Amino acid sequence: MNKAALAFVAGLLTLQASGMAAGAPSRKKTLDIRTLSTHADRVSGGDVLVEIAPPVPAPADAATARFAIALNGRDVSAAFRRQNGSLVGLVTGLIVGRNELAASAWGVSDQRMVLTNYQVAGPIVSGPHQRPFVCQTDAFKLPDGSTLGPPTDADCSADTRVQYVYMPYDGKDVKPLANIRELPADVATITTIRGTTVPFVVRVETGTINRGIHQTLVLHDPTRDPAPTPFTPPPAWNRRLIALHGVGCPSGWFRQGGVMGVNPLAGANVARLGEGYAIFTNTLNHPTNSCNAVLAGETTMMGKEHAIETFGVPEFTVSIGSSGGAYTSLQIADAFPGLFDGVLVNAVFPDALSIALAGADAHLLTHYFAEHSGAFTDAQQVAVSGYSGLKALVDAANQSQRTDPVPGRKDVEGYNPAVWNAAVPAALRYDPASNPHGARPTVFDAASNVYGVDPRTGVALRPFDNVGVQYGLAALKAGAITPQQFLDLNERIGGYDQDANYVAARSVGDAGAIRRAYQAGLTLGGGGGLKSIPVFDDGAYNDERGYHYQWFHFAIRERIAKQNGGAANHVMWRGPVQAERAWSAFIDWVATKTKPAAAVDGCWTTKEGSAPAFVAERQTFGSKPDSPCNAAYPSAGFARLAAGGPLDANVLKCQLKPIDAKDYPASFTAADRQRLRAIFPGGVCNFAKPGVSQTRVVTWASFGPAPENLIFDVGRYKTSN
Repeated sequence: MNKAALAFVAGLLTLQASGMAAGAPSRKKTLDIRTLSTHADRVSGGDVLVEIAPPVPAPADAATARFAIALNGRDVSAAFRRQNGSLVGLVTGLIVGRNELAASAWGVSDQRMVLTNYQVAGPIVSGPHQRPFVCQTDAFKLPDGSTLGPPTDADCSADTRVQYVYMPYDGKDVKPLANIRELPADVATITTIRGTTVPFVVRVETGTINRGIHQTLVLHDPTRDPAPTPFTPPPAWNRRLIALHGVGCPSGWFRQGGVMGVNPLAGANVARLGEGYAIFTNTLNHPTNSCNAVLAGETTMMGKEHAIETFGVPEFTVSIGSSGGAYTSLQIADAFPGLFDGVLVNAVFPDALSIALAGADAHLLTHYFAEHSGAFTDAQQVAVSGYSGLKALVDAANQSQRTDPVPGRKDVEGYNPAVWNAAVPAALRYDPASNPHGARPTVFDAASNVYGVDPRTGVALRPFDNVGVQYGLAALKAGAITPQQFLDLNERIGGYDQDANYVAARSVGDAGAIRRAYQAGLTLGGGGGLKSIPVFDDGAYNDERGYHYQWFHFAIRERIAKQNGGAANHVMWRGPVQAERAWSAFIDWVATKTKPAAAVDGCWTTKEGSAPAFVAERQTFGSKPDSPCNAAYPSAGFARLAAGGPLDANVLKCQLKPIDAKDYPASFTAADRQRLRAIFPGGVCNFAKPGVSQTRVVTWASFGPAPENLIFDVGRYKTSN
């Protein structure tokens, strides 16, 4: 044993003896050791912020008592300092794998905690790294116009760079700070929400985490402020943290990303920085770079850990996202409860899967209508589809391109399958003829660690299922289509194969892939972290084109309500986005933990020449003008809703029931029912029951390598189970 170890052991013995002095008051001799920056079993990068609290009640000498703390037998006591009656320390030098922290203090000796550390390049819970994977560090622009440079290893790592920008007093855009020892004459000053007035100078740290490029940003004056640490946080930081998420999904596979999804140094983000908020983001939190919510959640977990270890524990953390960033915010909040204390979203969807699967239904319909021209009028096609019009149907159908790996396929107008970013070389891309073993550009293959892989083909298992789905059922009941049209449609609509080719048979979703989609939160459940935090949907309205449809907003609310018996924590505004008004109400709600009067359902109506006016009323799904908001912003449905499915659109595979004459109009004859039984020999969807394999989200689930809450390990199980 070396001298340092001997000295540490001697210190432990001394502390143990001092804690056993005669006449000491009786108390629970247990230290409360906890990690502040992340979970103890999911540490990354070799360091972790730890708090050690004294026994309860605290001993009289709590403020002065000696302590000794060791990591793997190495004395790390010097890393700790007294803070609010506890000991807090940034413990560094963790080895990859199992570590043991031992603490002796306040009369308690040798209490231990196991810390499990993972590489900063990951993975921790998202499963094996996706391969191939294109590095883009040499394309990522830093504030001064330079780049991170070539990657330093196969995991796309790069050295961390810290640069500064400032806001000029007569400008709207930040500029690089050329000299960190002297501020320029034109630097603006800013007063934060805490009343601190400082030069408007922002520290921008850029590096790599989990193979993505991360940035953390906060007000910090390098000419006078000490270097940020958890013990010396930037003086202007308001102790609040914002996670930024990007947009999109198509092309979000097999690459690192050369840009952030949302520029943290532009628009409202600059205003937030000026108010004192810290911001963190990562290229893998941009779905157009990586359309995998499990990977995004893991990346957020690691990014927040790094932010805390850089400048301290925030009072709260919120997430902001639009479109793809909205569903990423929601999915992470639900599957990783505690990462966010609230989410502010607009142009929402529940998840990328909901877009793709609704698109798959719509695409089958547009294909059928094209193949049977004249069989349905335009009005009948709309009635069968559930959408507001043919344009809305076609735009929804085109989103099935996210499931189609075949390049160049010709289909309805606007269809664009096999979407790739130019950074991915053509030689790596799947082609059924020339490169059948290439990387497959689909939402399923992007998350194959969750869905599983068919061992015969290497292709991700698929959750899409339309067995028993009676397309056009609502239109039949309404008299909009005839029984003959209904039967012909359902007899011939078919499904898809693994390459999204049309086939005559209905699609059968893999039961294991479906179950894991629910467990992982790839299909949003709403019963995890979303059950208790503020969820503010700041609108955006377009039900006629572009696929950002109203029913997605209501599907989210339905999911939260079904899982939790209500959705009082979900606020919905409709109409034009009112970003600053929404932010003000939302952040007041999060900060005070009390729902303010402004955080109520409503819509913003517009009149030419007038500012938007707020109508406060409960938002309901409907196309009829039965309320001021529904009159202004009617909501149409979608194909599976028009087939009798639920508004939450969260039954991926339905349970079946026998055909019952009572479910059909009087015009539906016995002969029609006999034909329907031949079309659906196993029965039709019973949407009154939960879906096949439908289950709640498993919070903090793992898909490897972390063994805690391990749901599935694609490396060990090659088939659905």
